[in-house]
Amino acid sequence: MKQGKEDQRKSDGKLDTEEMISRIYPFIMRVFDVYEIQKSREILYFFGTPKTDAENVMGELWAPLEQRGFGGTLKYELGEHVLIVAPIKKSKEKVWVNLALFIATVFTTMICGAWLFGVDLWSDPLQIFQGLPFTFAILAVLGSHEMAHYAMARHHGMKTSLPYFIPFPTFIGTMGAVIRYRGPIPDRKALFDVGIAGPLVGLLVSTAVTIIGLNLDAPAVTPLPDALMFELGLPPLFVMLQKLVGVTGSDLHPVAFAGWVGMFVTLLNLLPAGQLDGGHVLRAMLGKKADWVSSMMPKVLFLIGFYVVYWLNGDGFIWIFWALFLWAFAAAGHPSPLHDKVKLDRKRILIGILTFILGLLCFTLIPFRPIT
Repeated sequence: MKQGKEDQRKSDGKLDTEEMISRIYPFIMRVFDVYEIQKSREILYFFGTPKTDAENVMGELWAPLEQRGFGGTLKYELGEHVLIVAPIKKSKEKVWVNLALFIATVFTTMICGAWLFGVDLWSDPLQIFQGLPFTFAILAVLGSHEMAHYAMARHHGMKTSLPYFIPFPTFIGTMGAVIRYRGPIPDRKALFDVGIAGPLVGLLVSTAVTIIGLNLDAPAVTPLPDALMFELGLPPLFVMLQKLVGVTGSDLHPVAFAGWVGMFVTLLNLLPAGQLDGGHVLRAMLGKKADWVSSMMPKVLFLIGFYVVYWLNGDGFIWIFWALFLWAFAAAGHPSPLHDKVKLDRKRILIGILTFILGLLCFTLIPFRPIT
């Protein structure tokens, strides 16, 4: 009886292997000439020769494997190509973490918003709700940016998490939001669309928030004791909107300040380096030639910071900080999409150029300077 059960398990294992192979082998045959198949637990090893450029094999196989619940990678080991295929183990996303971080970020941004309205929370904590307009504005700006990434990634069949908001005791109460990508990038088209969606949508919402804020009267704020005050440097796009609305000066309503933050965040994200949004977009537009631009960007930022500090006697350390950050951030390079040799169409190239121009309109040499 025991021997019968062991034979049954072996038979079931053989059937499982045959079923796995039958589901994916027709697609593998199109791009990979297989001469040997091995199996270790749930992992299949196909030894063979690519029928097309080795870089394009996974580009052709990613979609059909993904649709059937498999993931794969192509390696060249000991003089032969090995296509490794295994079932994808789906992990349940912990949405409660996203929700908890979002609620915490609402709270921290509300605190900062209340301070921007001149509320003394130490003497009257219930006045924290005065900061809600700023909270709505800043979360709309930052949230729309990440949700645009999320929606476009899902459109291209990429696996990604919901946004994780980051509560942090900064002057805006948050470090923004991030999403986690799981799995490869299908092609340069997907890389471009996902990379550019966030800055474009975020900047559109920032523009709307800025116009709303500029139509609101800035509150009369009495600085709290020992409070550090800043004067904002207004980028060209912000100044254009001021002229459109018919207001001047840097005395802003907190909602307009949220629009300023959105423009500054857009500028930083569009820096063409590493895995920033600008790095994604430029990598999709230029291919591997973008690596040179990415490596030069930290040097450019360092020179800008040096110029601001020593020639303008201003606070240029934000650019020096970002130069050092990108130096480490861009050193890892940019992962290649599966279909890396398929170039972008002219429409996307034009959109990319226009987006970088919009990013430049969000630039100012001295974003903020302390008021003494």
